[in-house]
Amino acid sequence: GIQRFAEETGHNTFILGPPRSDAALQVQILEDLIAQDVDAISVVPFSPETLEPVLQRAMAEGIVIITHEASNQQNFNYDLEAFDNADYGAHLMDSLAECMGAEGEYAVFVGSLTSRTHNEWVDAAIARQREAYPNMQLVGSKNESYDNQQNAYAKTGELFRTYPELKGFLGSASTDVAGIGLAVEERGLEERTCVFGTSLPSVSSQYLETGAVDMISFWDPADAGYAMNLLAIRALEGETVETGDDFGVPGYQAVLVRNSVVYGQAWVDVTRDIVGDYDF
Repeated sequence: GIQRFAEETGHNTFILGPPRSDAALQVQILEDLIAQDVDAISVVPFSPETLEPVLQRAMAEGIVIITHEASNQQNFNYDLEAFDNADYGAHLMDSLAECMGAEGEYAVFVGSLTSRTHNEWVDAAIARQREAYPNMQLVGSKNESYDNQQNAYAKTGELFRTYPELKGFLGSASTDVAGIGLAVEERGLEERTCVFGTSLPSVSSQYLETGAVDMISFWDPADAGYAMNLLAIRALEGETVETGDDFGVPGYQAVLVRNSVVYGQAWVDVTRDIVGDYDF
């Protein structure tokens, strides 16, 4: 998406990232970009709190800041969200409930109890279940996977031992449904269970193909990257972004704007039938 934006607009855009998920390394990259006196920085913060001082300094020097997946960030011109988290969580629950016949026990997973995005998805899903699907029951509390497939696999095994009639699963980290799917597959429970959540084809396609995972949802990072750069140009040119604006990017054709946070409707649902259409 970043490369496509450069090719189509002529702007000099490039992408950088640390070798591992480390906020301190991300801060170093941002400090280097400030020293280079770039016009704008688009960033997906690993830790919004850790990045606040360096983003504040960048804005003080006139650099436009666009963030993604960080609606709780304080220092930015605009934050881009692929969708409203509450809407997405409710959508995942509706999909799970349809598969479960709106009854039975289900469990939820988050990468971390401190991950704002994951918890907003799950909280909205649970609220939707309690409102619309009274014959479904949440078992236990939120299961933390720490964004690790093996942890999700092990916790799923523990859940099956504790709740032998467990029927549904919602995952949040990209590796959650893969770990859940492996545990389901090993027990031959593909037909009895419903496994849904946020993931990518590259992570979960083998479990979609066997039926151990029923559906994954995600947003296309290339489209998000392109839209972030469009926001940066808008901010650099002093233009405001308003509800209803069309970015000309799939999922961002009628955005919602609240307090400088720009929401699209960019989730994509993928089942076994169409997973081969995606190469990431």
